[in-house]
Amino acid sequence: MRAIRAASAALLAPLATATLALAAPAALAEDGGAPKDGTGHDITSFGFSVTPRTVAPGGTVTLKADGCEVPTVTVESGVFDTVTLNEGHQGTATVDVDAKVGAQYEVTFDCKGERGTTTLTVHGGGGHENGGDTGAHKGVKAGFGTASGSDGIGVTEAATGAVLIVGALGAAVVLMRRRDTSGS
Repeated sequence: MRAIRAASAALLAPLATATLALAAPAALAEDGGAPKDGTGHDITSFGFSVTPRTVAPGGTVTLKADGCEVPTVTVESGVFDTVTLNEGHQGTATVDVDAKVGAQYEVTFDCKGERGTTTLTVHGGGGHENGGDTGAHKGVKAGFGTASGSDGIGVTEAATGAVLIVGALGAAVVLMRRRDTSGS
């Protein structure tokens, strides 16, 4: 019986390693852009922000960039017209009224050719001027989120998934072996 357990453990160890090896690059891979910080922004030599990060169609967002060595920063998105910001000053953009509710749009800040991106999410909140929240919620937003608010699966989630898979496989092997020994 010990030989069977040792063999099972010996077979599961490479499986666990392979699972982690396959999951980790996918979890760490970016969409070809710059590395991201904890808020989903590209890491750049200049700072930039979009507030609020969730807005209703027709709502207004505030755009800000600082630390760029040139006097202007260009901000582009598929959900509003191009905006030019003067260094250290903020600007506003009005989200298209026909923006798709539930969609995430990329917002790109260009500082002398260095580009930083973040996302802007469109929600169906009644078209308030600033895309603000009315306080009336319909239903629950459920799902597997991260504390940082970043998109995609993280290393922690990939490792947890791998551990759960390995644990389930191990339990299945043990139960199969117990069934075989009890039937003999």
